[in-house]
Amino acid sequence: MGPDPVRQDVVASAHTWVVKVGTNVLAAADGTLDHDRIDQLAEQIVAIASTGTRVALVSSGAVGAGMGQLGWKTRPESLPQLQAAAAVGQAYLMRAYNERFRHHGWHAAQLLLTHEDFDHRVRYLNMRNTLSALFDAKAVPIINENDTISIDEIKFGDNDRLAAMVANLLQAPLLVILSVVDGLYEGDPHAPNAGEPIRVVSDLDEEVLGLARSSKSTLGTGGMRSKLQSARLVTCAGGSVIIASGRGKETLRAIQRGEQVGTLFLGTGKSRTARHRWIGLTARPKGQILVDAGARIALESGNGSLLAIGMVDVVGEFEKGDVVGIQDPEGNEFARGLTNYSTAEALKIRGLRNEQVRQILGTQYDEVVHRDNLVLT
Repeated sequence: MGPDPVRQDVVASAHTWVVKVGTNVLAAADGTLDHDRIDQLAEQIVAIASTGTRVALVSSGAVGAGMGQLGWKTRPESLPQLQAAAAVGQAYLMRAYNERFRHHGWHAAQLLLTHEDFDHRVRYLNMRNTLSALFDAKAVPIINENDTISIDEIKFGDNDRLAAMVANLLQAPLLVILSVVDGLYEGDPHAPNAGEPIRVVSDLDEEVLGLARSSKSTLGTGGMRSKLQSARLVTCAGGSVIIASGRGKETLRAIQRGEQVGTLFLGTGKSRTARHRWIGLTARPKGQILVDAGARIALESGNGSLLAIGMVDVVGEFEKGDVVGIQDPEGNEFARGLTNYSTAEALKIRGLRNEQVRQILGTQYDEVVHRDNLVLT
């Protein structure tokens, strides 16, 4: 297929790419690490980066590589065994990447992250500064979840979500998810009559999410639904996403040329600032503030702040400056923001007018969440 003008425009405006590669893309037939695939990835990424485009790689494969080194035929279910496989495999995986990138005159840089790195604002900013310095140093960041220490409370769930969060961290206009299927299909992609994948999705709504199957791969942790949910995190912030097969030798170069590879999901929201992406799409809320219908209308108008009089209830434990979710009377979260009050203070002032708030707490903020620190989700 020849170049497509829409895709050419997407690529031309993408100063930064985040590329995510799945475990099964990197696995050979026997489950061990496919070094030819690593070489193909490195060669293509270097070619793209050499044009001045910044490229970060979110790579799965540590657990699978560790399984191959340890001689395990099936993915373990216990957390200690998973972490042991990741510890063995991560070193092996990074050595393979570094050898191939060095062969092409570049460096590979390892970043192992947990969700806490994204929740904590200072660590989040430090992470972005480190990535920028690596780009300037002719190094390709190789990012993975820190599986060796991750527990349920700090896990991303899978590297699809991690890749989306890295894309929002970098305000990357393009996220490429390399999978074992060539995009999103209306039916079973493995069926003999599967046909062509959907080439363009302009609105990643619930109907599109419904096309995903819930099955997971033999070595990986995600599936198409995970990829679509992660794509929605990026598209609603104004970025575009391409899901394509990572088993082709020239997939990334074809994308760079604007060819119709895989499925393109166009950005639907206006591009958000890095700070608003962190508040609304990255940091996990420490608690929830339930508001009345009038407060929701005021906040969704885009001009209002959340005042104490609009609060109905408070759930969770949070302190001043934490990210909180904001829910309507039916319990639907429609916004997130930085709170000016702790849980204890919020409980004291819910439903009160500003003059009553001042009488109870003294000189305080008029807004529980100021509109400048609020993001509709």
